[in-house]
Amino acid sequence: MSRFLNDKLASLEPYTPGEQPKISRLIKLNTNENPYPPSPEVKRALAEMDKDAWRLYPDPQTGEAVEAIADHFGLTPAQVMLGNGSDEILAFAFMAYGQKVYFPEVSYGFYPVFAGLLGGEACQVPMPDLRIDPADYQHNDGMVVLANPNAPTGVELSPEAIESILRANPDQVVLVDEAYVDFGARSSLALLPKYDNLLVVQTFSKSRSLAGMRIGMAMGSEALIEDLNRIKFSFNPYNLSRGAIVAAAAAIRDEAYFETQCGRIIKTRQRFVRAVEALGFPVMTSRANFVFVKTGAGYAERLRARGILVRHWDKEQIRDWIRVTIGTDEDMEQLTAALKEIKQEENDEAGIH
Repeated sequence: MSRFLNDKLASLEPYTPGEQPKISRLIKLNTNENPYPPSPEVKRALAEMDKDAWRLYPDPQTGEAVEAIADHFGLTPAQVMLGNGSDEILAFAFMAYGQKVYFPEVSYGFYPVFAGLLGGEACQVPMPDLRIDPADYQHNDGMVVLANPNAPTGVELSPEAIESILRANPDQVVLVDEAYVDFGARSSLALLPKYDNLLVVQTFSKSRSLAGMRIGMAMGSEALIEDLNRIKFSFNPYNLSRGAIVAAAAAIRDEAYFETQCGRIIKTRQRFVRAVEALGFPVMTSRANFVFVKTGAGYAERLRARGILVRHWDKEQIRDWIRVTIGTDEDMEQLTAALKEIKQEENDEAGIH
């Protein structure tokens, strides 16, 4: 680092994104991207855009997409805002409410990064069994941030558990990060009319196959959304491109395609879990488009040697686990075969027959 860097940032440990390989032959199951293309309606809407208009800045209000999202979820436009990916919205929330933040010690890696970057106090709540206990989030003195389903475990907290946390923290914002909610979990959006401290964050990256477009959305009370927009317009008013606004509106309107593709991924996940458990690997119950598999050490490297990428963290509590994105049926069959092969190699090395 240079001698000019702010001293407060010198010790910052940046977020490490999943590998984006340049080799096309790899089976990529490491970053929770959707294996299926975006809605045909998205492609049509983008093709029909007036390309000459790209010389003009996009709508800073992202009006077309905001209205489509509000209509889809039964909200007012004033209850919705869009970000350049859900990460930008999370950053805005940490700026607005994150003087002190409570979140699980095993969760999305950006939470401690945002706290460190933005000067907040990060309170990482222990998870002895890799599960979130709502009792640990009662009467907090700072914002509560929960990924639901959690990442990288995929485990869901029930709406009742979320509501218990909201009730216990009436004077703190409770942010529910629902990046993976569309793969069998239950959203907290139904609680919005009852709790003005609830902020729900979702993304178009996973269930709507638009990771490359960088579109996130926040939904909450009009007052919370006004807070986030205050920060947005102080930081980057034109945070979504014209194409992203059009794509978001088209994607949210194509409910049939969305439900079909999510259903395909859920069925593939169920088949993969059965196959992996049959091999003797423990798997956490997932409501996301990935599963957390306890393989033991070295599996991520041995899978990569076979052309399959999965995600692994060299952290004590989860060192023996890998996170596997749900790909196509063919992807998962090849992964299952590789896991079986590696396990057999381990048995042979240990003299187990």
